[in-house]
Amino acid sequence: MPRPHRINAERRQQESVKPLELFFDLVFVLGFTQCTALMAHEPTWEGITRGLLVLAVVWWSWAAYAWLTSVLDPEEGAVRLVVLGATAALLVVALSIPEAFGERAVAFAVAYGVVRAAHIALFRIASRDEPNLRHSVVFITVATGAAVALLLGAAYLEGAAQAGLWVLAILLDWGIPAVFGASGWTLVPGHFAERHNLVIILALGESIVALGVASQADLTAGVITAAVLGVGIASALWWIYFDVVALVTARRLIQAPEGHVRNTLARDSYSYLHFPMVAGIVLGALGLEATLTRLDDHLDAERATALLGGIALYLLAHVALRLRNAATLSRSRFGVAVALPLLIPVATTVPALVTVAALNVPLWGMIAYETRLYGDARYRLRHGLE
Repeated sequence: MPRPHRINAERRQQESVKPLELFFDLVFVLGFTQCTALMAHEPTWEGITRGLLVLAVVWWSWAAYAWLTSVLDPEEGAVRLVVLGATAALLVVALSIPEAFGERAVAFAVAYGVVRAAHIALFRIASRDEPNLRHSVVFITVATGAAVALLLGAAYLEGAAQAGLWVLAILLDWGIPAVFGASGWTLVPGHFAERHNLVIILALGESIVALGVASQADLTAGVITAAVLGVGIASALWWIYFDVVALVTARRLIQAPEGHVRNTLARDSYSYLHFPMVAGIVLGALGLEATLTRLDDHLDAERATALLGGIALYLLAHVALRLRNAATLSRSRFGVAVALPLLIPVATTVPALVTVAALNVPLWGMIAYETRLYGDARYRLRHGLE
């Protein structure tokens, strides 16, 4: 009889997301909130850039585990213990985010290294009997190790040199799957799509949390109005993604031929293009948080850009997603995305409450237009008739 492996692992059989994955993802809610807090604490162009850099690093660690748990069942065998350990390390990462470029830079890099090391260890177990997957894991191991080393080195630098190492770490980590391809990877398409759907929900939830954190003032009519309008924006973002886009994207992934075609589609549509969606939501949350603290005052240039530019980035990600999946252009979403940044100068002169109210108009107008334009096809898709 062959000697059993010291750490046993089972392949994923079911497409539904497991409770442990949801528990793991909850820590990312704190990570998203901390990125917003970092930018809110330092509401400058430099602070916003730092927040986005941290978000890119945190996102890629989440994406790595999305691929992992689409191969291994996270709740079986010792895999459960490793994932729980990674969750603890991820919490340290989240707690370090507000000072990831300062006093907690070393703690951030070390804890992030632990999170990624656990991911690599589990993937090595998953690839024991799959040479192609094991070959891909080697490239990821090298890229991950180099990225963590760069982040650790950046902890001892300041200013442009520090930011430069962060950018280099992100380019290296993100670029390996693009350069060396995704042929060796495997995934369960239904699970992979659902996992990313849920992370969009978590990001939208963070925008609601931002509204709650900002509403420390008296519950006046203005605060209530701003909160309702903020929920209106978050609801519009939910509709824009989940009404049709999530269904179409998941169906295309499921129907794609297994292997290189499906893996590349998953990488582009989900690992890459869902990041600007999440980044747009986080930036929008930063702007919404500011509206409740300055209802009768205008937004400054940074927060106005975060709000309007963030929503534009979210829409542009949808435009790119449609181009990738259907090779067609969403003119309505592209038009609104281009128009929103043009309103930033206006948002710096009118009360913040007016800006939030006005932002609801093009979003819900676009939703009404698309619902009417694609009425029959939308109904058939949502009811499984095609």
